[in-house]
Amino acid sequence: MGSNSKKLSDIKLSVLDLVPIREGKSISDSFQHSLELARHVERLGYTRFWMAEHHNMPGIASSATSVLIGYIAGGTSTIRVGSGGIMLPNHAPLVVAEQFGTLESLYPGRIDLGLGRAPGTDQVTAMALRRDLQGSVEDFPAHVSELMQYLSSSNSTARVRAVPGEGLDIPVWLLGSSTFGAQLAGILGLPYAFASHFAPAALQVALKVYRDSFRPSETLKEPYAMACVNVVVADTDQEANRHATSLYTSFLNVIRGKALPLQPPVEDMESLWDGSEKYAVQQMLRYSFIGSQKTVQEEMQAFLNDTQVDEIMVSAGIYDPAARLRSYELLAALSKKV
Repeated sequence: MGSNSKKLSDIKLSVLDLVPIREGKSISDSFQHSLELARHVERLGYTRFWMAEHHNMPGIASSATSVLIGYIAGGTSTIRVGSGGIMLPNHAPLVVAEQFGTLESLYPGRIDLGLGRAPGTDQVTAMALRRDLQGSVEDFPAHVSELMQYLSSSNSTARVRAVPGEGLDIPVWLLGSSTFGAQLAGILGLPYAFASHFAPAALQVALKVYRDSFRPSETLKEPYAMACVNVVVADTDQEANRHATSLYTSFLNVIRGKALPLQPPVEDMESLWDGSEKYAVQQMLRYSFIGSQKTVQEEMQAFLNDTQVDEIMVSAGIYDPAARLRSYELLAALSKKV
């Protein structure tokens, strides 16, 4: 996929908000800043605003994902709002169909349903969520098909129906960080989103598997791939790199097994990590574009040249809410969205 046929200005930009809980701030504060961000990027012309399902994480407040989607959709007017994603092993497919049917009925034409097969947490918390762990990832394709059946008009004669949900046009996306979801998305003819913002290793092979296995469906005639990346843009490279230290420390804490809120930026990372930790964080954050507009534009265009994705979703692990708004504003400007 080395063709340079796509330009950054040609493709859609979207937002993945992890609803970070900042050190020293409240969870209510996190929700308010997420709504402020959603309104901001809506004005800037971003396409979607997604939130991910995580549990038992003191730094992330998006555990009740469908509730937050309603909050964000209710506070905006045009941007698509959805899940990036709902972790299907944690939920009965019927419940998801009903929840997103309710959201789509409240905010018609604006709801996306992204589905993942990971638990979004550790095994102990997964047990608390599900009460048992008898299922496996091998159940995911059957659960996706069951969910899509509940959302279809053809389910109107079934004994179990999703009300609301049945017959509604709710785009279903499959999410992944490996080739499993890529192949399933291709076989089902669904759009595919890859989590390259934290799991970059399999991006290229997953995109190839998805495109090679794609079968046209009623909802999608050609493959449509989105990749999520980390982006921190500021007026200077130096300023952006300082803001990005909050992103680095959050991943460093993951490696160390520490559960902490999002930390303020620091002046020097070298005193915080050793060589092996630095390497591990850099590998996880391979697709992170940090710097001034010029720096980020060049790096993101190179990423687009390599992947030829149809859409880029952006996560910004920035502690300062004003700097986060500014980063998305600068990114929109460099991609000619404003």
